[in-house]
Amino acid sequence: MKIPTPLIGSRVERTSFDHQVRLSLSALDADEGYRLDAELVVETPFLLRDAVGAWHELDPGSGARLAPVLALFGQSITAVDVQGRGALTIEFQDGAGLWIGPDPEFESWHLVGHGVDGVTVGPGGEDGWER
Repeated sequence: MKIPTPLIGSRVERTSFDHQVRLSLSALDADEGYRLDAELVVETPFLLRDAVGAWHELDPGSGARLAPVLALFGQSITAVDVQGRGALTIEFQDGAGLWIGPDPEFESWHLVGHGVDGVTVGPGGEDGWER
């Protein structure tokens, strides 16, 4: 699977919560319109580092406890990496960051959309990541 580096330079256009956390991401190309229109869906507990460096342990479906995710709205992605069996790391322009590790029993995260290869990190994670 490919590390989703096309996310670099995209912006969080929407956040939404229920039993999942969803980030709608987009990036424009000056000549061709949208180069990326994607959605990152988080389905298991994850870590969020806010802009001042405080870490938050968050769990989809936990209602108001997910409020720190709202600060990602409007932020641009500056770096993306996947390590091990599917631990996704995303860095944002204001210093915030996400870490979503693989889950032994459940799908932890997936990415779908235009301009990026679809990715699903299933139970136990995935290996064979390439840049």
